[in-house]
Amino acid sequence: MLDVTVIEDAAAAAVSLDPMRARLLAELAGGPASATMLAGRVGLPRQKVNYHLKALERHGLVELAGERRKGNVTERLMRATAASYVISPLALAAVQPDPARFRDQLSARWLLAVAARLVRDVGTLITGATKARKRLATYALDGEVRFASAADRAAFVEELTQGVGALIAKYHDEHAEGGRDHRLVVALHPTVKPDGPTVKPDGPSGSDGRDGTRPELAGPASP
Repeated sequence: MLDVTVIEDAAAAAVSLDPMRARLLAELAGGPASATMLAGRVGLPRQKVNYHLKALERHGLVELAGERRKGNVTERLMRATAASYVISPLALAAVQPDPARFRDQLSARWLLAVAARLVRDVGTLITGATKARKRLATYALDGEVRFASAADRAAFVEELTQGVGALIAKYHDEHAEGGRDHRLVVALHPTVKPDGPTVKPDGPSGSDGRDGTRPELAGPASP
């Protein structure tokens, strides 16, 4: 079982978003089970559970883990193909966000478009690497910083921009033979609290500086 898999097909995405099928996926992420076992857990007749399992199996979201005899019946034990799933923007290809449409480094919606592209690109790379049976070379940094003021946040952003820009200038070689392009994404956004997001009045730099802010750095690369 994979830790996470990316759903790129629209039909598979639609199947996974059905509430009962999502519940079955969650149950099967915990370990193999038969339709009979699942029926008792989710409160549906076995035939209905079988119907949902077949739909999930057709799209590669669950797979056969084994079989067992129970009386005169052979039960199929199914398992989820991943512990969790992410739906790629490719599943909505015609309306997926396009960061190239506009560029505003202080826009939360542009940040969302960049994040969506990250999911799409890394999902595509994972699919290719899996088929080629190669390891995918990626790196991600995740942390939290608490700013005392909006001014401190603005200063942090300025230093971060200069620092990352200097690293890019140092290592970028557009004439390198056999070189490989990599995409670098840096994001900074307020931390979402466990009890749900809260929106506070923004200061001049886009934050009032009184909530935690999470910087994220990711650099997906093809294998």
